[in-house]
Amino acid sequence: MKTTLVIDTATDRTTAGLVRDGVVISELHHDDPLAHGEVLPKLVAALLAENLAIDLVAIGMGPGPFTGLRVGIAFGQSFALARNIPWVGVSSLAAMASAHNDTEFIVAIDARRREYFCEHYRGGKLYAPGRALQREELSNSTLPIYLEPPAALGLAALASTALSVAEPIYIRKPDAYPAPKGVKVRPWTHTDLVPIYSLERAIYLEDPWSFEQFKEEFAGKSRQYLVAEFGGNIVGYAGIMLAGDVTDILTLTVAPDFRRRGIAREFLKRMIDWSRNQKVDAMMLEMRVGNVEAEPLYLENGFRKIAERADYYGPGITAVVMRKELGR
Repeated sequence: MKTTLVIDTATDRTTAGLVRDGVVISELHHDDPLAHGEVLPKLVAALLAENLAIDLVAIGMGPGPFTGLRVGIAFGQSFALARNIPWVGVSSLAAMASAHNDTEFIVAIDARRREYFCEHYRGGKLYAPGRALQREELSNSTLPIYLEPPAALGLAALASTALSVAEPIYIRKPDAYPAPKGVKVRPWTHTDLVPIYSLERAIYLEDPWSFEQFKEEFAGKSRQYLVAEFGGNIVGYAGIMLAGDVTDILTLTVAPDFRRRGIAREFLKRMIDWSRNQKVDAMMLEMRVGNVEAEPLYLENGFRKIAERADYYGPGITAVVMRKELGR
């Protein structure tokens, strides 16, 4: 008799289960897209209370959002190595498909950024391999669409077939980038206000924030303010605030000589993480029309244009309103 420990973190759900010869002994779930790393060890520890000998580890290899997916893969591989037992990777989408027998259907995993990772099945076989579809494209489909996360039984069944997967399934590039070299990103302190204001006046000649505005922001609640420091000098700053069911990016500024070094990307990454921890639905920002430096960064991180505001930055200077769905 063979007992398989099953692990999957490709979706918002963390799944851990024990399957013995095609029968589910125990299966545990936790639904939270930000908690995979925290809850997976606890779920597995609860399963091990069954005192069963584990013969194989079956790991869902995605596709899925990069960070959550890596949690399950790293944990499963480490567990197998520590116990000197084999592990097998399987497609999470294929495991989802195994639960359905429609003539034709689609299985989908929320990829965030208003996208889904999808596979199309027809006649019991894979018809169109994994790809990313916009939410609107998926909603326009006339086929049955299944979003239920993969179950332990389906993952374990695939692990005993020739359909194993050796590498994580990444349909799009991960959001991981190296941190800016030599640059320290940290929260604002009171002593940063003067150099920040000096940088603000040097960059925004016509319409800088006043020193009083910076002081008010520093004293405000439900905010995250960051500075980038190089060689002891402040070379960038960024701020975001909680505003109801969204967060609003108030500023993201980098000194001209330090642009294209990844500082703005690092600021944005940290503000996205902060926003997700606030449990909000989306992020918002305003950007000047024609800001060709900032626009590609926002677009590739899932922000979409939703409106324009005439004269927002002064007479004749229009702002583009952008929004990023966080897909919690």
